[in-house]
Amino acid sequence: LLAMLAGAPPAMAQQPGDNLNDTQVLGRQLLAQSCGICHLSPSLGAKTYGPVLNKASTAGSDDAMRAYIVNGTERMPAFKYHLKPAEIDAIIASVRTVPAPAARP
Repeated sequence: LLAMLAGAPPAMAQQPGDNLNDTQVLGRQLLAQSCGICHLSPSLGAKTYGPVLNKASTAGSDDAMRAYIVNGTERMPAFKYHLKPAEIDAIIASVRTVPAPAARP
């Protein structure tokens, strides 16, 4: 069993069907650690402090999302001293894999 696990690819930690690359997986982890308290629902039906993030966030603009993360807003802290540029890029790459919710009729 140990020999099988040692030879397994690191993508085993991903959910089936995710098809995320290493950068997106890192971004997902960083998002949960640094942004999840405000942007991820802790349980079904729970409200979040910030908007739920998905590929349509910031109108799909990576530069706008980067500016929000780096500089913060009135309600969100800046992460320019906490996250490295490559980590911010990873978070953005991960968010861009999350489908936008279907429009309600």
